[in-house]
Amino acid sequence: MRKIVIAGNWKMYKTQKESSEFLQGFMPQLEKTPANREVVLCVPFTDLSVMSTSLHGSRIQLGAQNVHWEDNGAYTGEISGGMLTELGIRYVIIGHSERRQYFGETDETVNQRLKAAQRHGLIPILCVGETKQQRDKGETESIISNQLAKDLVEVDEQNLVIAYEPIWAIGTGDTCESTEANRVIGLIRSQLKVADVPIQYGGSVKSNNIDEIMAQPEIDGALVGGASLEADSFGRIVNYH
Repeated sequence: MRKIVIAGNWKMYKTQKESSEFLQGFMPQLEKTPANREVVLCVPFTDLSVMSTSLHGSRIQLGAQNVHWEDNGAYTGEISGGMLTELGIRYVIIGHSERRQYFGETDETVNQRLKAAQRHGLIPILCVGETKQQRDKGETESIISNQLAKDLVEVDEQNLVIAYEPIWAIGTGDTCESTEANRVIGLIRSQLKVADVPIQYGGSVKSNNIDEIMAQPEIDGALVGGASLEADSFGRIVNYH
């Protein structure tokens, strides 16, 4: 039985005060969330400490948005696995398209970060996906296959979540058709050694399309951007029908 993982990626949004206000509206909505759904909030680094305290003993798992491959060193602006685990962090997003596009992440550095996360007992959420240009050229399968081949070298698939995020659907309002997302996620699964790796869909996931997305048999959850910033919206998503 594959685990269902619904994760909110807050990106560079919410101060500590705003994150606390969010929880006041969101936490009560989890009373009706089925026990087999893992709910994760991946928040900015500055929110991790206060959120760790606020979420202690709750069913919400806390996630970070990146981790460095070294345990310490002269890496200004980076965060190590040990710094995250000290705060009780459970998940970490790695290889998000925004990190690849804006901050020079490569499949090689993604692989290093994945191994570092697992070394510290963190569960990585590995993001893969194609651009609109690549999709239009019919390269979706080859691009994703190549990403997986390079990203997962010496990575333990037993301790992993993968998020299929078509880059052209992130923050654009364009959602990949649920049946197409299901097809691509099936292809991703066929390349894995471990059959029960949870594979999420991400890309303009909203309260009005989550039911259709989660009805697909290959999809094991969602990585949610903008719709995770509002308590009622994210509450509806984690309580999909």
